[in-house]
Amino acid sequence: MEINELTNRARKIRAAYHDLEIKQDGQPWTTEQDALAFLTDAGLVGRLVMAQQGSWPTEQTEFSLAYKIAESIWWLSALADANDIDLTTALENFLQSREQHLA
Repeated sequence: MEINELTNRARKIRAAYHDLEIKQDGQPWTTEQDALAFLTDAGLVGRLVMAQQGSWPTEQTEFSLAYKIAESIWWLSALADANDIDLTTALENFLQSREQHLA
């Protein structure tokens, strides 16, 4: 999947969640709430990695490591979009910076 497709699909999913949030809370989540939701999922990624490596008690969970990593990428796409950051450009600039730094 290309990053532009990810961005477009993530935007549509986030809009649908905003509709659910309006029904539930009377207003959509703020960007700050989205960032906190991302951090929660990122923490779960850490726990799932630890469980996979045997350093955290494994529990039956409804979400797999792959699912939570993908959800974290989705959150990052939504956060970039909400802050007018072109994900393709940001990623290219970051990778180029690291490649030059390590060359």
